[in-house]
Amino acid sequence: MSLTVAERTVLIENIKEGLAQETLEIGEAVRRLRIEVTGLHQTQFAKMCKISVRTLVHIEHGEGNQTLKSLNAVFRPFGMKMGVVRIRRDIS
Repeated sequence: MSLTVAERTVLIENIKEGLAQETLEIGEAVRRLRIEVTGLHQTQFAKMCKISVRTLVHIEHGEGNQTLKSLNAVFRPFGMKMGVVRIRRDIS
């Protein structure tokens, strides 16, 4: 698999948008980034992120209570990190 820089950028932006709009779960976003952007197997990606394969599997399946450190480790290669966003409230 070889994406151009432009294709990779568009893919990452689409995944970011899905996370922001809450149409994409964190685990699915990580899985898509790993497979579609890097093309790496879980073992390779976990090693690159310096986390255990077990932690990566739990993140991708939405299991357990992941630490901010672990989540940031898997998003860092894509120029992202976890953060706090303001909740939009409709004033009626």
